[in-house]
Amino acid sequence: METIAIPRMELLQVADAVAREKSIDRDDVLTAMEQAIQKAGRSKYGHEHDIRAQIDRKTGEIKLIRVQEVVENVENEYTQIPVKAAQRRKPDAKLGDLLIDELPPIDFGRIAAQTAKQVIVQKVRESERKRQFDEFKDRKGEIVNGLVKRVEFGNVTVDLGRGEAMLRRDELLPRETFRTGDRVRAIIYDVREEQRGPQIFLSRTHPEFMAKLFAQEVPEVYDGIIEIKSVARDPGSRAKIAVMSNDSGIDPVGACVGMRGSRVQAVVQELQGEKIDIIPWSQDPATFVVNALAPAEVSKVVIDEDTQRIEVVVPDDQLSLAIGRRGQNVRLASQLTGFDIDILTDAQESERRQEEFKTRSQMFMDALDVDDVIAHLLVTEGFASVEEVAYVPVEDLAEIEGFDTDVATELKARAAAWLEAESERATERRKELGVSDEVAAIEKLTPSMLVALGEKGVKTLDDLADLAADELIDENDGILKDFDLSADDANAVIMAARAHWFEGDK
Repeated sequence: METIAIPRMELLQVADAVAREKSIDRDDVLTAMEQAIQKAGRSKYGHEHDIRAQIDRKTGEIKLIRVQEVVENVENEYTQIPVKAAQRRKPDAKLGDLLIDELPPIDFGRIAAQTAKQVIVQKVRESERKRQFDEFKDRKGEIVNGLVKRVEFGNVTVDLGRGEAMLRRDELLPRETFRTGDRVRAIIYDVREEQRGPQIFLSRTHPEFMAKLFAQEVPEVYDGIIEIKSVARDPGSRAKIAVMSNDSGIDPVGACVGMRGSRVQAVVQELQGEKIDIIPWSQDPATFVVNALAPAEVSKVVIDEDTQRIEVVVPDDQLSLAIGRRGQNVRLASQLTGFDIDILTDAQESERRQEEFKTRSQMFMDALDVDDVIAHLLVTEGFASVEEVAYVPVEDLAEIEGFDTDVATELKARAAAWLEAESERATERRKELGVSDEVAAIEKLTPSMLVALGEKGVKTLDDLADLAADELIDENDGILKDFDLSADDANAVIMAARAHWFEGDK
């Protein structure tokens, strides 16, 4: 069989060359070589033996040894040796010592050399992957430039010089194509260590990519004088970016636009003509939303900060502009501000207000047995429920124009009587539905809420305990969506229902 001898110094030269070429530690390459020689040694002397290889880091000398552990009771005669036998070979041997026998150097046969090469290639590849992961794991959010190495099914593999990255088809701008050899600029949005090596994922659609491009084009952003507070993108079509200045003397929008639009145009060109609205950020949510809906004009804003919803009223002729093509403008404004935005025209809002006025007036007329004049006065003053009339101080009610103390007292008495009657009706209905007294005893749940629960089949503590807060208060299909129950209160109700599950643990 043909044998292959490896000169000592040449071994070190090969290790140095591989380490330089792959940008990994020389010691990692030599360790891989040791493992390869060790594998060849076990093939020659027997895999059951504990064969180890050592390469001298200075001379390149290869030493092959067999190791046996000194033990009291031998379980494996190939890797262990009893104390007495060990002491015959080495008088001072004791339990736990390792006896080392030097083996003659081996000449690699063609198969052994091939096996050794595979081991070295594998170990070098693992070291290269580790180096690549360590280098890129802390570079998330950084813009990189690379060359397109290949394109497969629309997915682009990018050569970053010291690593390869993946730019998937869904992270490319619409209608954007690359060919092998093209230069590409993208942001590293994720680095994951996987079995086949570190996976570096790039994106050109990520909102942060636009923010980083502005940081490159606008020195004030790079220096932190101007902050980019939020970005919303419809990649390849339109984007909105909210900016603020930490220096009152610098206009954040003007700085980002640049002289004759030079700065923003550089970003637009990189993003294949994506139109960018630069918006001044405001700490006041209403002002911020109005700015975000530009270029549409806004007449009125009503905010519900608990549910993060905002109602915007616009002139009739501004509705299509506010919504945008296929809802793009309002969608981007919603992403930018973090609020769900409902848009109404002046006519729609007026119609809804009139409908609410009629409904509430009728409610007061029915519940308090009053004429339409008194009902209209109550609605005009902002009263929305009978509870508010029942619990408001007499003095506040008497201050309403046309009311006096006697009228206010009578209205409060009628409101209290109606609430008591409603409570009794609800309690009777609750019992008819079979909702247990234990559920009724939970704080925060009113008789009307108990009826709503019963009608949905929630009748016992276990029924209620199995629910999540969203199932109670979700605005679309929550059981108690028509009641004023906060998320904290909903969670408190559910935890109270679950309390009996844990009583045995105390």
